Amino acid sequence: MTGRPEGLQPDTRTGREVAVMTTPSTSTPVTTSLTGAPHRRPLRLRMGRTMGVDQLDGAWWPQSRDLAIELADLVDHFPAEHGRVVRALFSPPDWDPAPRRIPVATGYVKVGSFPRDDTHVIELKTSDRTVLHVLVVPPGFTDDQGAEALLAAATPGNTHPASEVLELVTEHPDVDPAGHWKDDGGSWWDVDAPAPSFRTTPTSG
Repeated sequence: MTGRPEGLQPDTRTGREVAVMTTPSTSTPVTTSLTGAPHRRPLRLRMGRTMGVDQLDGAWWPQSRDLAIELADLVDHFPAEHGRVVRALFSPPDWDPAPRRIPVATGYVKVGSFPRDDTHVIELKTSDRTVLHVLVVPPGFTDDQGAEALLAAATPGNTHPASEVLELVTEHPDVDPAGHWKDDGGSWWDVDAPAPSFRTTPTSG
């Protein structure tokens, strides 16, 4: 009996205990600090099964427009199987003005942007030179909209840009993320369901 509450594990990088949150099916286990800012949620990140194959490698739902705070949280708790983030290129409309270097647990991460970039994607470069294209979900999305966007960007075979995914998510009324939105006769929240229609190329005839 260690006295450690259920769900807590030691974080060997920082010496702190963290709460482990695992999202369903295609998601990756992620962690969040228990000693961070008050009222912050666990890191909301969902990555696909295979990197570099689809239009988007996953999605991240930050809790504010403050890139310094949000990127540090992402980098410090980024799933180890996807590498260590060393640089980030962001889409300016998603964030308030940000510094060029952001302090993280392991040092600093360089950040940059293109002035006219409105893709709503953050490019994460890892230490092995892999570049991950991650959709940025607006902090103001409802829980259901955010859950839809996270899942859509991690769905295998996705082909649509992040801006189109976000537009389609906001056009639909809120749904129950437990599995009630039907698409072409099947719920795309099911483990083995086909990708929703907006993730595939429509056929004529």
